[in-house]
Amino acid sequence: MKKKGMPKILVGVCLVLVLALAIPLISGCGGGQAKVYKIGISQLVTHPALDATREGIIQGLADNGYVEGDNLGIDYQNSELDMSLTASIAQKFVADKVDVIVSIATPNSLAAISAAEGTDIPVVFSAITDPAGSGMVADWDNHPDENVTGVSDMVSVADDVDLIVEIVPGVGTMGTLYNAGEANSVFLNGKLIEACDALGIGVVEATVSTSADVLTAAQSLVGRVDAIWVGCDNTVVSGLEALIKVCEDNDIPLFPSDDPSIERGGIAAWGFDYYDIGYQTGEMVAGILDGDGSAYNVPVEKGEIIFLSVNTAAAERMGVTVPQSLIDQAKTVYGE
Repeated sequence: MKKKGMPKILVGVCLVLVLALAIPLISGCGGGQAKVYKIGISQLVTHPALDATREGIIQGLADNGYVEGDNLGIDYQNSELDMSLTASIAQKFVADKVDVIVSIATPNSLAAISAAEGTDIPVVFSAITDPAGSGMVADWDNHPDENVTGVSDMVSVADDVDLIVEIVPGVGTMGTLYNAGEANSVFLNGKLIEACDALGIGVVEATVSTSADVLTAAQSLVGRVDAIWVGCDNTVVSGLEALIKVCEDNDIPLFPSDDPSIERGGIAAWGFDYYDIGYQTGEMVAGILDGDGSAYNVPVEKGEIIFLSVNTAAAERMGVTVPQSLIDQAKTVYGE
């Protein structure tokens, strides 16, 4: 008796099942999987503004389709102001052939640019005040020879000085602390002198090399100044609590230039939320990954969102009152 074969319909079903199981295996072996991009994030030091910048970068990437643990790997490194470690981190990223180096602050951005020179790895900086003056790019818009771009946290120092004059009428001498080794800080200090000169206000400077120097530098200004302004100086902001304490103890109004520092105990500033700076940077990195993977033709951007922050409790502790008109303008009001 002749044995019957499998019905044709059953054979067809089995064939479809076999192919369905085989396709993923073929794709896995044949390179059909989506690429996992790798970026290196280099941060100069731990403090709220730079931490917020990093968080914004990661979220900006995620919202534009690059999700850590999915199609993106992130190697995050923090040199904690150790300049030799900053250079080593940059060299590690280059050796690992990351797709993009993202650098937060000036010294590690310069280290990343130096390490990536001669490679096809783009460098995208964030929270840099003066990228052209720091030698990162020849021009904000046109830098065809530099595989570098990023987002600047350039603030209007003149606006901050006007703000101080409104809160501290009759200010005659402005104090400032900064690290003379940070190019951005030197640049902003020059802008402070220009703005104060225009209003007939004198400027007394105190420089620091490490965050441990902030207390002594702040004490050196006691009795010599009517108010203190601090730019986006990573060294000073890392030791901000010491400066706040000196200002509170001696009724010296303190005006840092970023929102996190106002929350920590400064009085007021026209500045950025550094999360927004980071988010804008993350969007820029995503655009590079979406494009040809280079930064040559990507213009440097300024932070897009600037707003007023006020801390009324800090003002009271330092012996001044913030006018209600400024409180009404502020996006964020701390201390109430």
